[in-house]
Amino acid sequence: MIEISKMGFQYSGSDRMALRDINLTIQDGEFVGLIGVSGAGKTSLTHTLTGMIPHHYKGDFYGSVRVNGMDTVECRGEDLYRIVGSVFQDIDSQMVASVVEDEILYGLENFGFSREEISERLENVLDTLGIRDLRYRALSSLSGGQKQKVAIAAIVALRPQIIVLDEPTGELDPESSLQIFRLLRQLNKEFGITVLIVEQKIMLLCEYVDRMIVMNEGAIVFDGPARDVVRHTSTFEDIGINVPRVVTLCGQLQKKGLYNGQVPLNVEEGEKMVREVLRGGRHAGI
Repeated sequence: MIEISKMGFQYSGSDRMALRDINLTIQDGEFVGLIGVSGAGKTSLTHTLTGMIPHHYKGDFYGSVRVNGMDTVECRGEDLYRIVGSVFQDIDSQMVASVVEDEILYGLENFGFSREEISERLENVLDTLGIRDLRYRALSSLSGGQKQKVAIAAIVALRPQIIVLDEPTGELDPESSLQIFRLLRQLNKEFGITVLIVEQKIMLLCEYVDRMIVMNEGAIVFDGPARDVVRHTSTFEDIGINVPRVVTLCGQLQKKGLYNGQVPLNVEEGEKMVREVLRGGRHAGI
């Protein structure tokens, strides 16, 4: 479980708070999406979970961040890394090897697992992520989506309880982005891994996450089920976040009194909403 209480952080040399009065609890097994404009504090928040703030990025730190009861300021990095795995926005900067198999083996060997355990985990993760055919490929020959899968595989092989990802689909095409989210949902549902993902593609968040957190200027603005959060379209527009078109259409129909059902989160639900409105219009003689 992640527990953040009255937490704030200001980078050394900065004249403003990067994070302000963050109070947040994430239960084991949740799939949480984090969204906000550039500079909202999303990446900084993820850094507090991995211990990079305040150990790597220096500044003034307030409050507390606990992961499975461990204070991220006081605990050893090695202890935290066994629980929290992270995938960076710049995936190439995370790669340490030149071949897929070696990239996955790197973390396992550094954590001192036995040869038998390493072999078992390698074989398992290749199958789980569907990348067995990439095993001996050079990382430089992979597509962006394939690299993301390898990066996630290297983390999953360590079997962390929590995975934190910072915009993993930023450079990917729509189909590759869907593949990454499907994979994350599989890891979340089948293995109970807690997933916290920073993402700008709000339609993907709406469809896949259990919970959505919206940040602005270092603070949490909204936190709740995606369907409840995206109702606040005017606030989203004020802070510069585009809501899905089906949500905008829903708001317009509700204002005109034509629809009073649940907010649609994807195209299929949007189509259902439109059909319901059209049926209502015909019944009213419109």
